[in-house]
Amino acid sequence: MLRRRRARSDLLKSEVLVEMILGSIEPYAAIGATILFVLIVCVAQLILAHAIHPKKIHHGPTKDSAYESGMPIIVDTQRRFNVKFYIVAMLFLLFDVEIVFMWPWATAFHLSATTGRQIAVDGGMVGKDFLLAGMGMFFSLLVFGLFYEWKRGAFQWD
Repeated sequence: MLRRRRARSDLLKSEVLVEMILGSIEPYAAIGATILFVLIVCVAQLILAHAIHPKKIHHGPTKDSAYESGMPIIVDTQRRFNVKFYIVAMLFLLFDVEIVFMWPWATAFHLSATTGRQIAVDGGMVGKDFLLAGMGMFFSLLVFGLFYEWKRGAFQWD
């Protein structure tokens, strides 16, 4: 009788343990199912591509030559690009990332301006005036950087 109680007690403890583990894993089940589904689809595509690929592969100088929009290659492809292309690309990335930082500010400012509530930021509460002043400083730095690059001639192509 004592053995049965002890066995039942051990069984209940193990059930509680399993329930605790499953309860802590449950929020991540959807992520795990998605990863598993993606892996299965990838493996299925690889197997299918290997199964139906053509068995005879024809090689030759025409087949192995570089192809660029139907035109034969005239100049060497390893030529140097003007550094202006890189500068414009870096400026684009800079201003594009800055715009990404403006999106959360816009949602917080809209919430504060339309409802009149204050927003919790770093342990303190700020209102729409503080948010607007902060974005004003941020945007003025962006405009200053734009004018600086303009003055330096980063946008001239001569």
